[in-house]
Amino acid sequence: MENNEKHIIQRILKGETALYENFLNQYGQQVFSLIARIICNQEDAEELTQDVFLKAFQHLSSFKAESSFSTWIYSIAYNTAISAARKKKFDTFAMDDTLLANISEQQVDETLNDESEEMIIKLNRAIEKLNSDERALITLFYYEEKTMNETALILGLTESNAKVKLHRIRKKIYVLIKQEEV
Repeated sequence: MENNEKHIIQRILKGETALYENFLNQYGQQVFSLIARIICNQEDAEELTQDVFLKAFQHLSSFKAESSFSTWIYSIAYNTAISAARKKKFDTFAMDDTLLANISEQQVDETLNDESEEMIIKLNRAIEKLNSDERALITLFYYEEKTMNETALILGLTESNAKVKLHRIRKKIYVLIKQEEV
């Protein structure tokens, strides 16, 4: 963790609460983006983002600096968004494992590496059909460009488990895109 962040946290805990705004400014948009991708609702995402920063502020004294502040706040954001998604019981698309097993990585790579405007639209529609946990993993790794290790920490997974899930989700996205093309 950056010494500067550690120093700011110590000052906040000693009563300089206005300094917390630094974290809001630095991570607010990223936390909002993660939540919005998980729950797919702008108003709810705005409200949940406020909840996340309030929870983080209220529990700042429990922050142990074993990870970066950003990893810690992303974990809070992820858990908050997943809880909200489960309460709403969003419809998600389930897929047969045998179907996924028959898809090669080459097929997936060829499709997902197509950066045409049409494919990006199809990709975004496919991502919307994923469940909230899957959208979170995709968002952290591809959109927020977190390392696999950071992504796993935020999601409470082992790194190898996160890799397996990502591999499976990529195949699921491929199937969703191909179904739309039929």
